[in-house]
Amino acid sequence: MIQWASSLYIGDKLQKKKDRVIKNISNRKITSDVYCIAFASQPCNLFDIMNANELLFPHYKKADIKIVGLAKGKDEAIDLVQDMLMEVYNNTGSFNVREYFT
Repeated sequence: MIQWASSLYIGDKLQKKKDRVIKNISNRKITSDVYCIAFASQPCNLFDIMNANELLFPHYKKADIKIVGLAKGKDEAIDLVQDMLMEVYNNTGSFNVREYFT
């Protein structure tokens, strides 16, 4: 099940299409070059960066995924994660992203 963070981080290239992209992902429709930033599925990681179309696989219907960011392209997704991590570290002095974003 997909959950959306209340304060979603959006890359610059998706700002104008944000609502349509969120609707398409929620309705399990194919998107083009959109990447989701979600809390990590493995405890030793901080975030997962995945192509939004990956969420169409049956496994993700049952998995709990909290999306905290969206970006157009993998490079923008990596830049957005860097910005998010710097914000967490500057405000808390640690990298506890789950605590910071919930």
